[in-house]
Amino acid sequence: MHKIEITIGEIKIHAKLLDTATAKAISKCIPFDSAAQTWGDEIYFTTPLKDVALESDAKDVVEAGELAFWVEGNCIAIGFGPTPISQGNEIRLAAKTNIWASSNDDLSILKDVSAGDRITVTDIKS
Repeated sequence: MHKIEITIGEIKIHAKLLDTATAKAISKCIPFDSAAQTWGDEIYFTTPLKDVALESDAKDVVEAGELAFWVEGNCIAIGFGPTPISQGNEIRLAAKTNIWASSNDDLSILKDVSAGDRITVTDIKS
């Protein structure tokens, strides 16, 4: 299974790609750099992807550890807690997103990320 590493300063997140069209498209763009944006307990960042379609199982309420792709913004979104539109403790993103990877890492460490922090996405060689 294809694995990636997302590095933000000293923070490293590891994820396994799912078998989806979005995951395959993201895989083809790796490696790439971006800059973090924050929205509540979510970070998101632009990718070099273009023309990714919303998948039939896209959703806006995600589980901790699910990595999402926001089609309209060409962004990867990683929710790790409530956002400004969450109801209770749910992780609600701004729009329906494609789930393309999963991580077993403790994503609460993303609370230390600030807008503008440099992000690097790379492959992990197996």
